[in-house]
Amino acid sequence: MDKNSSKKVFGADNQQERIKIANWICGFVDGEGCFSVSIIKNKTTKSGIQIFPEFVVTQGAKSLSALEEIKNFFECGNIFVNKRYDNHNEDLYRYCIRSLGDLSAKIIPFFESNKLRTYKNNDFLIFKEVILLMLNKKHLKKSGKNKILRLISKMNRKKKRF
Repeated sequence: MDKNSSKKVFGADNQQERIKIANWICGFVDGEGCFSVSIIKNKTTKSGIQIFPEFVVTQGAKSLSALEEIKNFFECGNIFVNKRYDNHNEDLYRYCIRSLGDLSAKIIPFFESNKLRTYKNNDFLIFKEVILLMLNKKHLKKSGKNKILRLISKMNRKKKRF
């Protein structure tokens, strides 16, 4: 086999492996992930609130390597430990992406190409709309903030409040 054909084969294997990992991540997020947009009181902002989007995947300490694999795949975000002091035997770990740039450049395109199969896809679509509004600075105006508040009231199985 010549050098060019071996590179093509290696590239094909890499591509196939990346597809397998992408499918695994999509399924994993369907079960253990969350697209959330929190509203945080912040006296230093003009309106007194801050809109805080994040993508999170949570696992116990025994499955920390799964979160590390997801972090390596996306090449962004951080893993945080939530120490447990209750009747659970292991700490909880959260893989989080909070950067608007990473959310728009990596997470949104990934889940547009790799569709979630649970109700979580609805949360993703709302999350995506909020991120786009924020990228376009719509959240800085009262009308944009109100639109975001209406959108997020429909996330995470919440009933419409408005």
